[in-house]
Amino acid sequence: MKSLAIFGSSGSIGLSTLEVVRKYPDRFRVEILTVNSNTQILESQIKEFNPSLVVIRDPEKAREFRRLAGYRCEVMSGDEGLIAASSGGEYDIFVGAMVGFAGLPPTIEAIKRSKRIALANKETLVVAGEIVIDLSKKYDTEILPVDSEHSAIFQCLTGEEIKEVSKLILTASGGPFFNRSIDELSNVSIADALNHPTWKMGNKITIDSASLMNKGLEIIEAHWLFNLPKEKIDVVVHPQSIIHSMVEFVDGSIKAQLSVPDMKIPIQYALTYPERLPAEYVKTNFPSIGTMTFFLPNMEKFRCLRLAYDVMETGGTAPCILNAANEVAVNRFLNGEITFTQIPELIEETLQNIEITPKPTLEEILDCDKQSRAFSESLNIQEKMNV
Repeated sequence: MKSLAIFGSSGSIGLSTLEVVRKYPDRFRVEILTVNSNTQILESQIKEFNPSLVVIRDPEKAREFRRLAGYRCEVMSGDEGLIAASSGGEYDIFVGAMVGFAGLPPTIEAIKRSKRIALANKETLVVAGEIVIDLSKKYDTEILPVDSEHSAIFQCLTGEEIKEVSKLILTASGGPFFNRSIDELSNVSIADALNHPTWKMGNKITIDSASLMNKGLEIIEAHWLFNLPKEKIDVVVHPQSIIHSMVEFVDGSIKAQLSVPDMKIPIQYALTYPERLPAEYVKTNFPSIGTMTFFLPNMEKFRCLRLAYDVMETGGTAPCILNAANEVAVNRFLNGEITFTQIPELIEETLQNIEITPKPTLEEILDCDKQSRAFSESLNIQEKMNV
C-alpha cells in the first residue's frame, strides 16, 4: 500500500490519478489532496477518499470551506500550505499535477524528502531544471514522468544506454490549428483554441497545445529528464496521437510507445514502476486506426515552439521568463485581452526586457518569475505590438 499526495487533484491529471486509485484500492491510499479553488470537487473527493490533509490555495475559498465543512481532515491554505503539506505530510508518492509555476516549490520540498515524484508539472523542470536534477541526485529521488510523451521516452529507454541514443522524437497532435494558415490564426476565437482534436485537458494546457508552446516546454523538460542537448530532441506532428514519442538509436533502430490517448496509462506506470499492472482503460485497435501520418511543425506559424528552442540554448533564467510570460499571455488571451497570435509577441517582448541571469539560484528564479509576470501583465499590447 502506497500513500499518495496529489497536488492538483481537481485538474485532468489529478482526476485521472484518482481513477487509477479506484482501480487499485488495495495498492494506493490518498493521504493529501490540493486544489487551487475548486472546493466543490474537493468536497466530493474528501468524502470518497478520506485524506488526512487538504490544501486550498485560494485563502478565501479555504476560509469558507473551513466554515461550512465538517470534515475531520486538516485544511491548509495558500502557497505556504502547499509547501507545508509537501514538506511535512505523510506520503510515499508525490503526484505533481498542478499547472504552472506554483507547482515548483512543493515539488522541491518533496524531492528533499526523497519521495517518488510522479511529475506532470512541466514548469518544474522548465524554469529550474538544473536545480531540480541536482537536488534529485543529492537526495536520491526518483523523478518519473507522467506526461505521455516523456513517459513514452522513459519506457523506450528502459534497458538502454543513453550514450547509444541518436535522438528523441517528441510527437505533437498539432492542436486545432495545424491546418490553418498564418493569416487565419489572427482571427481564431477562444472557443476555437479550446477545441482540441485529441486530448481533454484544462484550459491553460489546451491553449499551450494550440500554440505548440506545450511542445516547446516538453523539449526543455526532455533536455533535463534525459540529459540530452537540443540538437538531439526533435518534434514531429502526428495528428492521430497514437505514437506518444520515439527514441532513435545510433544503429538506426527506433523504439516507440503506442496506445490510444488516455493519461491513465502513463499515470499508472509512474505510480507502479517498475511493475506493470493490468488495466482496461483503453484498448488499441490498429485496423480501426487505419493510418498514421507525420509532418514537420511549421516554426513560422507556431513561433512559441521556436522560442522554446531559443531559450533552451540561452539557458539561465531565459526559460523562466518564457514560462512566466506564457502563463500571463494565455490568461490574457482567455480573458479576451489579446489575440491568439499576440501570445508569442508578448513572450518575445518580455524576453527582450527582463535581464537573464546565467546560473541562477532558486531565489533568483523566484524573483525572475515575479519580474517577468509583472512586466507581461503591465504590457500594453496595442501600443507595444503596433496592432
